[in-house]
This record gives sequence, C-alpha cells and structure tokens, in this order.
Amino acid sequence: MNTIQSIIIAIVEGITEFLPISSTAHMKFANPFLGINPEDPFVNLFEIVIQLAAIASVVVVYYKKFFDFKHYSFYLKLIVAVIPALVFGALLKKHIDSVLGNLWIIAMVMVAGGVVLLYIDKLFSNNENESQEMSYKKSFIVGCFQVLSILFPGLSRSAATIVGGMSQKLTKKTAAEFSFFLAVPTMLAASAKSTLDVYKEHKEVFSQDNLFILLIGSAIAFIVALLSIRFFINFIQKKGFALFGWYRILLGITILALLFAKVIVP
Repeated sequence: MNTIQSIIIAIVEGITEFLPISSTAHMKFANPFLGINPEDPFVNLFEIVIQLAAIASVVVVYYKKFFDFKHYSFYLKLIVAVIPALVFGALLKKHIDSVLGNLWIIAMVMVAGGVVLLYIDKLFSNNENESQEMSYKKSFIVGCFQVLSILFPGLSRSAATIVGGMSQKLTKKTAAEFSFFLAVPTMLAASAKSTLDVYKEHKEVFSQDNLFILLIGSAIAFIVALLSIRFFINFIQKKGFALFGWYRILLGITILALLFAKVIVP
C-alpha cells in the first residue's frame, strides 16, 4: 500500500464509518479498484486502525459525555454492551477471517441490509414518544445486535446497533449516539488485538514507511469522520434511513454484477 492508496482508503473510511452502509464493505470494495492486495497483513492492520482513528472523533464531538466521571453508569453500560462482541469475536475468529475477504458475501449482505433499512423508519415510527433511558438491559441487547455485524461483514456495525437501539424504543438520535459511543471500546479492543496478532506473525510490517502511512491514514480518517458524524445525526432525524437502504442495494447489486462479469476478481 502506498501513500496515495492509503489516503483514498482513509477518506472512504472517514465518510462511511458512522453511516449505516458498512465502512468495511467500502474499503474491501475499493481495494481491487486501487490495486491493493487484500492478503497483505499490513492492509488488514491499516483498515482496523484507521477505523479506530475515525471512531476517535466521537470522543471529540461528545467529550462532555465521555469525560463526565460523575455518571459512572455511562461507562458500565458501555462495558455491558461490548461484552457480546468480545466473546463472539474471540470464539468465531476463524469464521470472521474466512468471510471478511469474501466480496460475494459482503455484497449480498449489503443488499439484504439495504432492504431492512427501507422499512426501519415505519417499523419504529412511534419511538419518538417513548422514554429514552438507556438501561443495562437495553445496552446488552444493543451489544447483541452488534454481534450480527461481526458474523456478517458488510452488515454495518452502526446499522446493526442503531436498529438494535430502535428495537428498544430509542429515538433515532439516541440510538445513533449510543452506537457511536459503543464503537469506541469495540474498535479499541479490535485494534489492539489486530496489532498484537500482526506483530507476532509479521513484525516486518512495522517498518518506518508503513508506520508513516498508518499515521497519515489515521489522521485523515479522523478529520473526515469529524465532519461525517454531525451530518449523519442531522440527516437521519430529518430524512430517515431509506436513502441509505437504496444506496446499499444499488452498490451491492453493482458489485455482484462486476464479480459475476469478472471485472472484479476477488
């Protein structure tokens, strides 16, 4: 991966991380067009780390919430919510690794997830009048929904957790914000695990050039994500999720057609 490729992937990550359209899918789809080798261990590490960099923007945007140590229940609820992902991520690592690079599966999941998003607004239309208290039970259930995004790459972690939150009578805004908060410990754990695994098996990946590329990519993903997160919250409150659903369906079908025509060789 060269600097130009890393910048493009970082921009893609920053734009898509908080949108319910799967940043992982977009990076995996972009790789063949950019001539990036998906089997390169550095590429996998790069994708995980810049996701964490993008998600770090949540801490900046919601710094008052993250550093309000008087309300310790906020942190406990995040811990409760992240537990399912940590457990299933460890138990199903081989499955995750096997499907993460399968563009056919990712594209089909994109389409299926898009269909679901078309009906989310109507399905949970009464949520705006419900109580918005985030209990430990609701936190755990949202965490269980996050597991779906681990099992099915391309589903979108944010889409799964937002739908999970709305299933617990949360408004779009509250569900989306908790999804953002949950992303911080989730991706922190994923990045630490990925970095350790790569270091054990491919120490040569941590060259000065690669570390520079990682730094550049992380900085760009962080800055772009800062702009994206505000846009998303405002957009879903006014327009809902249908547009994202149609986008997912169109992109997924397009990738499937390109795979079938062998324009993209996975």
